[in-house]
Amino acid sequence: MAGEIVAEMVANVLMVVAVEGATLETGDTVMILESMKMEIPVLTEHPGTLRELRVREGDVVQEGDILAIVG
Repeated sequence: MAGEIVAEMVANVLMVVAVEGATLETGDTVMILESMKMEIPVLTEHPGTLRELRVREGDVVQEGDILAIVG
């Protein structure tokens, strides 16, 4: 099942944990965002392969931005 991982808030990309091509299970951490001095893990909702990362560490993302594609 293909799906987009979308930012739920304005945040900084603190750390990218997964790499493109990685096999992910439901609940795996893809990256960690930072907002208001809080670290927010971004988790997969469905198993699949990480097809594309659309952000890098240090990027600022807006609510609704596509962070990654899992398929």
